[in-house]
Amino acid sequence: MESPNNSSTSIKNWAIDDRPREKLLTKGKESLSDSELLAILINSGSGKDSAIDVAKKVLALGKNNLDELGKISIKEMMTVNGIGEARAVTLVAALELGRRRHGTDNLVKTRLTSSGQLAAFLKSSLKDYPYEVFAIVFLNKSNKVKHFEVISKGGINHTIVDPRIIFLKALEVQATSMVLCHNHPSGSLRPSRADEEITARLKSAGKLLDIEVVDHLIVSDEGYYSFADEGMM
Repeated sequence: MESPNNSSTSIKNWAIDDRPREKLLTKGKESLSDSELLAILINSGSGKDSAIDVAKKVLALGKNNLDELGKISIKEMMTVNGIGEARAVTLVAALELGRRRHGTDNLVKTRLTSSGQLAAFLKSSLKDYPYEVFAIVFLNKSNKVKHFEVISKGGINHTIVDPRIIFLKALEVQATSMVLCHNHPSGSLRPSRADEEITARLKSAGKLLDIEVVDHLIVSDEGYYSFADEGMM
């Protein structure tokens, strides 16, 4: 269970200059460290640990990297002394909001001009999945994004892709072309035989419906791989 506000560790009892909330108000959000920002969400410490002490332990779960912390589950968060279910939910929700800030709304109606432009969005959107997911970016005739959707979620090494679902959605949003996308949680950017086969299968199906499959991007923490750039389309 989470500890109630402790008279010595509660933020309201700290010296004014040490309070993250006051620091944010007087010096701006940019002046706060990652642990101070987390401490605001945590609110109070546990036992002899201040909220910042607890925040530092939470950060350590993600190897002091917010991208890695975004992959931590609620259950893992709760292994830190002072982080109960309510606080874990708050932290996971805040990290998810941060991820979504760079999500779909920043992509829709954007005109794609390069694989790198799309890869940057995909790395941000798919990086926190610990398993493989398959997504589609649907485009109009001007290469502007009409819709982005994660079509399926799978295991560590693969996901099941149903062409019927993909082309039904393409017709629904009136797309004229699409980019296939998936992540590799392992970090490897090398396409598998299955990746090559589903690309060929969907490209052939697209010809029948006059919906072009223009690229297939694989993204990981190591970068990205474009089938089109590598001459595999």
